[in-house]
Amino acid sequence: MRFLSLRRASKLKFYSTSFAQRLFIPDAYFRSRLAEVLGQIKNYDPQVVHDRVDYYNKLDASFDLPADAVGLKSIPFAKQTAYYCDMRSVLRYFPKDVRVKYLFGDVREIMAEPTFVKSRPISDDNGNSILLKLNRVRHFIPIRDKIPYGEKKDILVWRGVGWQPRRKAFLREFWNHPLCDVGQVNPPSEAAPAEWVKPRMTVDEQLRYKFILSIEGNDVATNLKWIAQSDSLCFMVKPKCETWLMEGRLVPGVHYVQLRDDYADLPEKIEHYRKHSDEALAIIQNFKDYFRQFLDIRLEKLVPLLVARKYLELSGQLSTH
Repeated sequence: MRFLSLRRASKLKFYSTSFAQRLFIPDAYFRSRLAEVLGQIKNYDPQVVHDRVDYYNKLDASFDLPADAVGLKSIPFAKQTAYYCDMRSVLRYFPKDVRVKYLFGDVREIMAEPTFVKSRPISDDNGNSILLKLNRVRHFIPIRDKIPYGEKKDILVWRGVGWQPRRKAFLREFWNHPLCDVGQVNPPSEAAPAEWVKPRMTVDEQLRYKFILSIEGNDVATNLKWIAQSDSLCFMVKPKCETWLMEGRLVPGVHYVQLRDDYADLPEKIEHYRKHSDEALAIIQNFKDYFRQFLDIRLEKLVPLLVARKYLELSGQLSTH
C-alpha cells in the first residue's frame, strides 16, 4: 500500500505541476531561463555530462529535418498525456518555431530518421533513435526499501502480464518451481493456462524477496528502475532494448545477474547467490550506485535540454554554441 500511495502521489504531483505550468506560466519564461539552466553544467564534470548526452543522442553530423517534424503546438495533448508533458518540459525552453520528429509509446525498432523516442533497440546502428526521458511518471518512481537483504525471502519473485512470447516461455518452465514465486496477473487464455495466474503483488510485497526477475515487455521491463533502488538482487537476460536508464551500459555480474535467454540456468544462479550473499550485496550496491545519477534533479533537467539542443543544432535550427 505504501508504494501505491507513493505512486499516486507522484502522479498527482506530475500532472498537477504540468497542467499548472501549461496554463499559468508562459513558455517565454522558460526560454528566458535556458542559459541559466544550461549553466548548471559548471556544477558537474562536463565530460561525464556530455558522455551521457552523446549516448542518448549519437548524431555526429548535420542532417535535414524530417518532413513530418512538428512544433510543440502540433503535438497532441490528450492522446498520450504523460509523453506530451515530458516532451513539453524540454521543448518549451527553445524558440517556439523549432520542430522535431518524435514517436511516443513502446518502440522496439530503429528509426530511419532522427527521432525522439522513449526506447530503442540496443545496437551499434541506433543513432537515429534519440532517447528522452519520456513517460517518467510510470518508469521513474522513487521507492524506499526498508527490508535488509538478509531478512528477505530466499527465492525469486516476478509478477506481470504474460502476453509476450518470452514471458510465456519463462512461465511455462517456472510457474511452479520451488525456487520461484512467479506468475502472470492477466486472465488465462488458451496460450496461458489458469495455473500461471497468481495474485497481484505490490512493489512493497515483492521487496520481501531477495531475488527479483526483470523480463522485458513491449520494450523494456518497467520494474528494472525500482529494482535498481532496492536491496534485492536483479536477475535478467541481457537486455535487448534501452531507455533513459541506459540499459545498454549495465554490466552482467556488476549491476545484475545475467541469465541465459532460455532461463535454463536460473535455478543454478539462484542457488549460487543463496550461498554467496557477499557477491549479491556487492551487485546490489553497484546497481544502486549506478542509479543514483537519475536521482539528481538538477542533472535530470540539464541532460534532456542538452540532448534536445544537440538535435536542434545539427538540424540547423539553432546556431552552435
